[in-house]
Order: sequence, then structure tokens, then C-alpha cells
Amino acid sequence: IKIYSLHVDCKVTSRFAHTVITSKIVNRANESREATFEVELPKTAFITNFSMSIDGKVYPGIIKEKASAQKEYDAAVSHGQSAGLVRITDRKLEQFHVSVSVAAASKVTFELTYEELLKRQLGKFELLIKVRPKQLVKHFQIDVHIFEPQGIRFLETDSTFMTNELTEALTTVQNETKAHILFKPTIDQQKINPELDETLLNGDFVVRYDVKRGATAGDIQIVNGYFVHYFAPPEMPAFPKNVIFVIDRSGSMAGRKIEQTRDALLKILQDLRQEDHFSFITFSRNVVEWQSSLLQATAKNVASAARFVQTLSASGGTDINRALLTATSVLDKAESLPERSVSMIILLTDGQPTSGETDVEVIQENIQKAVNGKYALFCLGFGFDVSYKFLEKMALSNGGIARRIYENADAALQLQGFYQEVATPILMKIEMQYPENAVEGLTKNNFKLFFEGSEIIVSGKISNELDLLPVEIKAQSHSSDLTLKEEANVKEKEQVFQNQSYIFGNFIERLWAYLTIQQLLEKSISAQEEDQKTLEAQALELSLRYGFVTPLTSMVVIKPTGQQQTELANKPTEAG
Repeated sequence: IKIYSLHVDCKVTSRFAHTVITSKIVNRANESREATFEVELPKTAFITNFSMSIDGKVYPGIIKEKASAQKEYDAAVSHGQSAGLVRITDRKLEQFHVSVSVAAASKVTFELTYEELLKRQLGKFELLIKVRPKQLVKHFQIDVHIFEPQGIRFLETDSTFMTNELTEALTTVQNETKAHILFKPTIDQQKINPELDETLLNGDFVVRYDVKRGATAGDIQIVNGYFVHYFAPPEMPAFPKNVIFVIDRSGSMAGRKIEQTRDALLKILQDLRQEDHFSFITFSRNVVEWQSSLLQATAKNVASAARFVQTLSASGGTDINRALLTATSVLDKAESLPERSVSMIILLTDGQPTSGETDVEVIQENIQKAVNGKYALFCLGFGFDVSYKFLEKMALSNGGIARRIYENADAALQLQGFYQEVATPILMKIEMQYPENAVEGLTKNNFKLFFEGSEIIVSGKISNELDLLPVEIKAQSHSSDLTLKEEANVKEKEQVFQNQSYIFGNFIERLWAYLTIQQLLEKSISAQEEDQKTLEAQALELSLRYGFVTPLTSMVVIKPTGQQQTELANKPTEAG
């Protein structure tokens, strides 16, 4: 079985990435063999299309509602279930895997398409392409086209497998608003050494970039009556933070996990700003406060905290409820904190609640009551023994987010990286306002906090024949209340994309659908049961209308007669 061609074609238009992976395989044996197509794609992406063509006959994947697809599948496969085609492989990726039997001397072409909205983190967008052909490929290429009407501020390509020879196969051409990256190594360049038929191509191929921004109310782009509004203010002073780290030191954290936690916390302490206030609460069966109140991050207090962190050891049960209630009461009682400041609780745990209150629903209620919208709660789940669903619901109900920390060598870096994302709040209570009578289907437009290095994205449909789309942004900064205004000329904005040959026409509409589905699914996590059903029904309708494989839909892959005929591609979620 030989892969004779593997192409990755990626078009990024204004942060929205559309990737097509095409693999052509020939069976050179004189009997039928199994051909496998295995692709790792970002978890944040939705698969939109898949097909196999075998000797000219095309077998397309069909996207259906998950429940009905599962029913059909169960009926077709009475002899036990196959594992499904998609599974999570690491903290950023999931894997799509399908195999099909190919007759002697026959050819098969696999084609997979997925789409995602690139998210700005720590000042850059990242396009991640996983490369792992497992054999030398005669025609191999990665072809990336980027078009950013705001202008490209910087662009870099990075890879975990580059050698001097391979660098020669990489070309980058860039102008003000466009970039084209082509990576096309010959068979010889792909070899680990000339004698062996082993490939160097194994790892990540990453493109990172950022766009230019004027000091205005963001940038608006319009195509076919749909708009997207990007907002990331330039450098601004940060709000002082009042942050309580709530650290699990139960028995299961013993060994490497507590070591990595110590390493990360020591680095994070160095990153606190002088005007921040902080404290630690550690918990197992018992809850221990490092100090009875928040301390300012002076050099002396940070040094004393570092000594405390170095003594952290792990044993006992897990009383998440009391630990978080203690944290909220420390913030409630705090005095002499800066008037304009941001209060947050960062919880790190690796297990289920086993001590004190153990009913997760009761804990969620208690915490929501205690936090009462005043503080942001971030929940980090270390490893796979945590109930991620519980942590995610708790974080989303209290203005924060949840993240899983994978038990790898780089766990300390994952913890630090998360802290860096939330370390610099520069705006609070951001409201993105649009004329009510002229805009419909608006995505989320109120945001509690804005962190430096990220970006706010709002999208919607312009309902009537508008000439000008006025926008107004209200927010609180460290020093004052802001109001920013901007007007977009609809005709001029539509013109920007008219003559771009490589853009798929309705990309802002698809971007709007992608963002809406993601937000509906996120909202449903912390919603009451009735609301949950409504939100999921809306997300399902959009997933089917736009052909996205989301947690509510499945792609049914039908194979040639005589093979296990039907397989399902489902979207895995972090909560499993």
C-alpha cells in the first residue's frame, strides 16, 4: 500500500481557516489490502466533508443528527460496535481514522475537509497542521494561503521536524495583506538518511501570525449580508488582580503532579505584578489557608510564598466545596484592595470531590451562590480522573473557563501558559453595541473581561439594506470608562472580498454559524435542563444546515459492499 500523493490545502481568510487534506493511495500488491487514512486535526475545528473514491466511484460521508445516525448504525452493525472514527489524541488534537479494503492494483483517494476560527492567544493566531504520513510520499505538499484585509503584522513558520535540507523545500511569499506558504519536500529531502526509506516528516507544522490594528473600535468585515467584528485594543495598562490559587494536595496528586504544580507556581509567582494581591489555599480532607487575607505581591511576600510552595506535599481526600467557599470568603472580606481591580479564583484539582460535600450539583449551587457574579472562577483539571464536566460547568457558570492539563512532561508549562492567558486583564464589562433594528442573529456581545493578547469576535446578519453599520463599544479600563465608535461602509467593505480568487464565497456566514454553534454548546453546559434542550436544538439545526460535525451530529461513512458497511464519525468533547 503506497501513498503516492498527500496534499494539505489550507485557506485562511480573516482568521477563518478552511483545510482540505487529500491522500491518494495505490495497492501495489497482487491481492486486496487495507488502505488507511489517518489525520490529526485541531479539537477546535469542525469536520465539514469527507469522501473516498475507489476506482472512480465516490463514497461521500453524510452528516446527520447524532441520535438518528446512531440508530441506523446500530441496525446495520448487529455484530458489536466499532470504535467510531474520531478520538482525542492529545491536548490540542483529535484523530480521524478510516480504513477500507482496496483490490489489487486499485487506487483510492481520501479527502477530508474541516473548518475553524483561529483564536488569538498571547498576541498571535496559530494554524496547526499535524504531519505524519508514516512513509515517503512522492508528491507531498502543504499549501497555505492567508488573506487578512487588516494587514499582516508578522508571520512565522515553525516545525518540530525541520532539517537544513527540509528548509530548502519551504517557501514563504508575503505582501501587505496576503501570505503564501508552500512546503514541498522531494522524496530525498524527506528521508532521515539516504540509505533508509524512513521519513523525517513526523510532527507539527505551525504557522503563527498577527494582524495590524489601528487604535479604533476594531475592524469590521462584511460579505453577503453577514458581518464579523474583531476587537483587540492596542497596549493598555492592566488592572491589578486579586487572585487566589486553590490547590489540590490530595493523595492522588502525590509524586510528579505535585512537583509540576510546584514548578509552575514558582514561575507564576515571579510573574505577579507589584500591584497584584494574592494568596494560596491548599486542600485535601482539610482546607489550609497560607495567610488569612490577601497579600500584596511585594518582593518579600512573593519570596515567602515561594518558600510555602516548596513545602507542598500531597495526601488525603478532596474537599473541593470547602476550599472554594473559603476562597470566596477571603475575597469577600478583603480590605484595601485597589478600587478598580479584577478578582479571580484559580482552582487546580486532579480528582472527584471525596471529602465534605461530594454531590457535584450541590457544590455547583453553593459556589454559584457564593461567587454571585463578583469573581471569575477558572478550573484546571489535572489528568483524566477529574470530572471535567463538573469543572467546566462550574467555571462557565462563574465567568471563567475550564481547561484540562494533560499529564505530560510539559504539564508545568501548560499551567504557566494558562496563567499567562489570564494574567493581564485590560478591560472589564465590555459591551459591543449595534443598531437593534438592523442586525439579527447576533453572537455574544457582552464580555466580562478582556485579557491582553486575546481578541473579541462578534458576528451577525445585517437585516435590511443598510449603507452604514454603526458600532459602539463601551468598556471599563484601569483608568476610565471608554466609549469607542466606528461606522462601517457596507458597500466598501463588501468590495474588499469581491476580487479575491481563493476565498470561499460565504465564509463570513460560515464563520457566523461556527461561532454561534460553539457559543450555544458552551451556554448549554451551564444552562437549566429546559433551556439546555432549546439551545441544543438551535445548535443542531445550524450544524445540519451548514454541514458541521459537532457534538450533536455524526457523519455516516458508507463503504463499498462486502465491507463493514457503515461507520460513524462523531465529534469528541473534552468532557467525554
